[in-house]
Amino acid sequence: MVPVLLIVIPLVSGLLGFLIKQEKNAKVWSLLTSIITMVVSILGIAVLHKPEYLQADVAWLPDLGSRFSLTMDGMSKMLCLLTGLAYPGIFIATWNSTYKNGYQFYALMLLMQTGLMGVFVASDALLFYFFWELALIPAYFLCSIWGGERRVAVTFKFFIYTFVGSLLMLVAIIWVYFHTPDHSFAMSSFYKVNLPGSTQGWLFWLFFLAFAIKIPLFPFHTWQPDTYEQSPTAVTMVLSGIMVKMGVFGILRWLAPVVPVGLWGYGDPAASMCVIGMIYGSIVAMQQDDLKRFVAYSSIAHMGLMGLAIFVTSSIGIQGVMIQMFAHGINIIGLWIVVELIERQFHTRKMSELGGLAQKAPSLAIMLVVVSLANVALPLTNAFIGEFMMFNGVFGSKASNYHYIFMVVGGLSIILSAVYTLNMLQKVLFGNTSPLTANALDLKINEKFVLAVLLIGIVVMGVYPKPMIEATRHAVDAIYSKMFVKLP
Repeated sequence: MVPVLLIVIPLVSGLLGFLIKQEKNAKVWSLLTSIITMVVSILGIAVLHKPEYLQADVAWLPDLGSRFSLTMDGMSKMLCLLTGLAYPGIFIATWNSTYKNGYQFYALMLLMQTGLMGVFVASDALLFYFFWELALIPAYFLCSIWGGERRVAVTFKFFIYTFVGSLLMLVAIIWVYFHTPDHSFAMSSFYKVNLPGSTQGWLFWLFFLAFAIKIPLFPFHTWQPDTYEQSPTAVTMVLSGIMVKMGVFGILRWLAPVVPVGLWGYGDPAASMCVIGMIYGSIVAMQQDDLKRFVAYSSIAHMGLMGLAIFVTSSIGIQGVMIQMFAHGINIIGLWIVVELIERQFHTRKMSELGGLAQKAPSLAIMLVVVSLANVALPLTNAFIGEFMMFNGVFGSKASNYHYIFMVVGGLSIILSAVYTLNMLQKVLFGNTSPLTANALDLKINEKFVLAVLLIGIVVMGVYPKPMIEATRHAVDAIYSKMFVKLP
């Protein structure tokens, strides 16, 4: 029931949104329906625990062996909750933004939420692929229609990357399907496939490339900074806060359990890409003057750590990844909200043109400081426990031959993240005011509300992470056990 509602509510409200021509009414409609979706996602993780509430299975394409099968384990619950919480916050934070044919913008945003929810709850490989594409199509139109001056070229690049990745994943899915015992796309059937090690090797790379592009991991990241920069900030929030988690989710749900021998055989090369991306993203972030590109490159570094924790294959590392997916989503959306507020007021994203905001807008300064420090995993913030568990998993890995090297080199990214974050705070908030910030205004009520809720969540999760750990424990055990089933 719950997974069906999480798909149907944004789908129906998105389709009906195309009929609401006035932008103000479209905003209200989108906010109200997203709040309903949020309530359902909260019920799914906090109240409705019985299997009949968290599963659905009906005939879809019986001749192909595919069913409309949905299920919610701990990982799905966390990501659905993140998606459910993010959308109302994004709509409220960007309430004052206007768009040409705004009703179409909000309708497409809701349809993108439909695809995201479907990806996180699908337990049929073909259905998973269907929702994967459904999430990307609205994103393509949102970026290409309402983006910046270079939106067409940037969106084309984004489309090519994601299309190639999707095609590779489809080839892998079809190959595994033909080797299932019952010619079924069911997740349980995929997990039962017993493929030779050599076959698992090349299937690993097909799945890996598809998911690495989406995360994105180095060197498949080049679409990301341009897309984040050119997209409307509301869309960027969804792309960086939620959609990149599709890649991490895909690795944990479909790559690791289906081709575990391939994962063990090529985990170190994949982990090496992640480590390179962590250092590369951090160094490039240090050089940025544009706030959007700064956040984009810092996100590459953080997502690289998640990939590293998976590919070194450790239980505590995977647990950290699940927690960090949620924490990173909250923190990065918080950063994007502040960037949106700064750009809207000063019509610039250049750090060199800002300065002294703490004197004129103390509430904005407090929000930016807290979210930024959470993003670098300061103790007692939400990202600390997940990052600690991931590095713990890398250090104690028994699957990787180079985990100590990965630990040392990856650990440098912690230092670098502190450097570029503190440098950004210095340029934007402190020092003398610039001509642009001399008459700066502080946050409005709706902006304070959204950021205050985010800050409360950051602190509460950082101080008391036990509910998140307990919610994902069974999913971690299930995935980790399948990664060892077919070892040679």
